Amino acid sequence: MLQGLYARIVTYASDPKAPVWLAVLAFSEASFFPLPAETLLIPMTLARREKAWLYALITTIASVAGGILGWFIGAWLLQAVAQPIVHFYHAEATLQTLQERFREWGIWIVLIKGLTPIPYKFVTIASGAAHFALLPFVLASLVTRGARFFLVAGLLRRFGPVIEGFIEKRLPLIAGAFAILLVAGFVALKFL
Repeated sequence: MLQGLYARIVTYASDPKAPVWLAVLAFSEASFFPLPAETLLIPMTLARREKAWLYALITTIASVAGGILGWFIGAWLLQAVAQPIVHFYHAEATLQTLQERFREWGIWIVLIKGLTPIPYKFVTIASGAAHFALLPFVLASLVTRGARFFLVAGLLRRFGPVIEGFIEKRLPLIAGAFAILLVAGFVALKFL
């Protein structure tokens, strides 16, 4: 089943409209959607390794733009929009803790949390809720999200066939590891 899904994603990843879907996924993941941008970035880069840097750039810019939306949701729509999102993830205490940490640590929260499996949407919403300055937030997001996506794209560009073979042979293991990382990110949110 996973092999078929992977093959379908790789087929869609080489579609001419795939960069648009990558941007939509990266944008929405940064503010409300649960799937990470790598879900599409990885197969797209494997399908067209010569476009790795372009895909990383699209993902970075769209993710930061989505982060700005998340910041505005936290700053201006906390009760109406952010609370339902946070409640959906059962992360009310996490949002409160992140807001306090933003007041204490500021830009370091964005720089560190943007690279971890902690869902970036919580960082964006909490930064807005804490009324952390928007410009430093955007600059730190560009650094951390760019580092993450360009690292993934660079590794795939350089070692594409080896990594692709590894993924195809061990897809259930990789899916399980990804699920564990995702759950670990949510668990880490609970214990911030």
